[in-house]
Amino acid sequence: MKFNALKVEDKTGREVILRSAEKNDAKSLLEYLKITAAETPYLIREPEEITLSIEQEEEFIQRIEDSEKELMLVATVDGKHVGNCSLMSMGGFRRYGHRCDVAIALYQEYCGRGIGKKMLETVLKVAKEIGYEQAELEVAADNKNAIALYEKLGFKQYGCFPDNMKYSNGKYADAYWLMRKL
Repeated sequence: MKFNALKVEDKTGREVILRSAEKNDAKSLLEYLKITAAETPYLIREPEEITLSIEQEEEFIQRIEDSEKELMLVATVDGKHVGNCSLMSMGGFRRYGHRCDVAIALYQEYCGRGIGKKMLETVLKVAKEIGYEQAELEVAADNKNAIALYEKLGFKQYGCFPDNMKYSNGKYADAYWLMRKL
């Protein structure tokens, strides 16, 4: 899905552009995936697991752009990609047609500036406009800042996945399943 660019301000007063991912973002999106995976234990992949080629990422972006029910929203500050938020369908089955999955991540240096909140609010508004009835996400149980943001936006916890992730050091992390009616 194509999203018309939107200008917002972060908490520091800096202009943030929210827009659809484009094929020419593929290289920066892959770099972003690797860096954010290394910056935080809360994402599902280790940095070395991100092995997509630029061409594969371009194909993924094109598939999202061609979709009527999916969106990859990119946030930029001064032209630099600082984070993204995705809106994805839940498998394409009619019985799941009312549900969508959302995911978000930012470079650590841009966390706490309200950019994530603006991205989520935008994606949730789009989700409702295109007919989704509920948004869902998974979050690491010890990611307190993210959980506080999700709850502020109306998400509620409906389940826990024990030992959802196993880190390379052998430790496990639980995850919560959160949902919000749109």
